[in-house]
Amino acid sequence: MVSSVKTRMKKSCRRMCRLLPVALLATTSLSSIGADTLSREERMELDLSAYRVTDTDAGYFDVEARMALLRDTDNPLLRNLQDQLALGPSCQQKLNYTPVTTRGGIPGFYPNPEEWELATEPLFAFEDSVSNLASAFVASGDTFYADCLVKYLHQWADAKALTTFVYDPNEPQAWFASESMLFAAAMAYSIARPYVEGMSEERAEVERWLHGLALQHSAMPGQPEESCCNNHFYRRALYASMVGVLVEDDELFRFGVSAIYSALHDMTEEGALPLEIGRGRRATHYQNYALNYLITNMQIIQRQGYDIFDLEYEGSNIHQAVDFLFQILDHPEQLADFAPLEQYTGFLRDPQYFTWMDIYLAHFEHPRMERFVAQVRPTYNRSAGGNLTFYFMDPNAQQHIHLDEEQRQTEAFRGLGE
Repeated sequence: MVSSVKTRMKKSCRRMCRLLPVALLATTSLSSIGADTLSREERMELDLSAYRVTDTDAGYFDVEARMALLRDTDNPLLRNLQDQLALGPSCQQKLNYTPVTTRGGIPGFYPNPEEWELATEPLFAFEDSVSNLASAFVASGDTFYADCLVKYLHQWADAKALTTFVYDPNEPQAWFASESMLFAAAMAYSIARPYVEGMSEERAEVERWLHGLALQHSAMPGQPEESCCNNHFYRRALYASMVGVLVEDDELFRFGVSAIYSALHDMTEEGALPLEIGRGRRATHYQNYALNYLITNMQIIQRQGYDIFDLEYEGSNIHQAVDFLFQILDHPEQLADFAPLEQYTGFLRDPQYFTWMDIYLAHFEHPRMERFVAQVRPTYNRSAGGNLTFYFMDPNAQQHIHLDEEQRQTEAFRGLGE
């Protein structure tokens, strides 16, 4: 474990950092802001032996219970979602897709958004395919879609898809893209697998493929003070937890758990995640982005019987990070010591970034969050769990989608001042 001496140094650094002039902090480098983050080597020394896989079929929510609730609910929002999702995609059309067996470099998103979008299109199609097949099964109860998902993933496994890709620490986009494909596949598969009869050889090959990819991908450490330890580590942890559960690999599962400890270790007293709020005008976006993967990962861990949402490590808990997000959304001046007040707000109009809120609200009351997410539901993230409103929202929480698409996005943005 990280020593108590380091803990005291960390808290001392926090107090000193708040006393530094704002002008000096504004010029502080990302590595300086994250100088107290838990290193990969320190993370590997954590004693997480108490964590082990207890139920390989637990997935990230109780599928049977949710299907029973959906059969009985008269909530219009959920009923409409169910009707839409139950139609399902064409299985044959999905099976006609060619697996990605080679991977070239992918341009960075921010400098080359159009080239990035073109290069990632087939990868995103994979994520949408697995997520929508899983949702069609939950919505319809028809194992046709669960079986199709296994067949689809087996084609990719049989082709040894994604096993070769360009990894360049200076141009890591191909490596980053693999993260979301892995947890998209694993989370969708966790929904379907308990309901698939037969196809034992296909399921075994899918699991070997996912397991091998997870081990291969997570072995790459990433850049110090950046992808080794920031939101991309939280993303790697998400697939590690889910694949670890599916194949009963305790060490891989603990890799996933370690991200929660790492985030809590790094967190400031206010709840800021230093490597995320060190992103300048996108500080708020990345505080939220990190929570999308941390909370979703915690849901997987919680399903294994651990009170991870109540974990306190070095005086920090996840609720501080959640509350800090809403503080800086409502009052950007709270970021004065860390980032410019003129924060990028485009992400507020995209429901994919708020799927974690439906998970969080299934466990805790948070009126400010409830008011916000009501404006952007239904939430859907093609990789991090799929249709999360459909899987997690309390039927009493919200009856209807707010206004039309354009209006509700505008209202969500305006709602930040409430």
